[in-house]
Amino acid sequence: MATTSGDVVMNWRPKAIIFDLLTALVDSWSLWDASTPSGTSAEGRRWRERYLKLTFGAGAYVPYEDLVRESAREVGLPSSAAEALLRDWGNLQAWPETATVLRALRKRGYKLGVVTNCSKDLGHQAARGVEKRASEEAVEEFTFDAVVTAEESGFYKPVKQAYEAVLVKMGLQPRDVLFVAGSAGDVQGATDAGMEVVWHNRIGLAKVGEAIALKEGKTLDDTLKDFL
Repeated sequence: MATTSGDVVMNWRPKAIIFDLLTALVDSWSLWDASTPSGTSAEGRRWRERYLKLTFGAGAYVPYEDLVRESAREVGLPSSAAEALLRDWGNLQAWPETATVLRALRKRGYKLGVVTNCSKDLGHQAARGVEKRASEEAVEEFTFDAVVTAEESGFYKPVKQAYEAVLVKMGLQPRDVLFVAGSAGDVQGATDAGMEVVWHNRIGLAKVGEAIALKEGKTLDDTLKDFL
């Protein structure tokens, strides 16, 4: 098991690194903002934060698109906002450093996976976008070893079964895995599932729960610098 000294993980190397998708690897915040009537973060962040509360509180899977629509409605946005987001889902972009970080981790021999609070279709579409970006300038095509959505596992994070589904698919034990959280609820959820956790907290989300990440960083490369 890992021990820590400040931000540095000592004497431990995971077999695999598993990522949250829509916050840790992808800039989904910009799409939420662009889908609002004003096209600004003033409306987009309020909507996104409500969406995160709904998805992380849902438990067993309910249609993801329904939660997107419900969260928009609850913060007073018109139905056109949710429809624009779902229509433009293909516009999601990885964070600028995501491709370089993924290629470096693969070169170091880690298995790489994703577990995401999303529907099967939209989750795999977003993951393919990241794979395509990481394949650019690469010697070999980049693909994740596993991608598991809430629809496929039957549960939304932070329910333990959501994390366990990707571990089973990858043939791993929790002690073998470093989880890269993007949303605050993943820090506690992945910790409760038995994994070590680092937190790519680019947006500056408030902490949720009592679990403490091994490291919290503003960029993906800084968050994972001890493993690169």
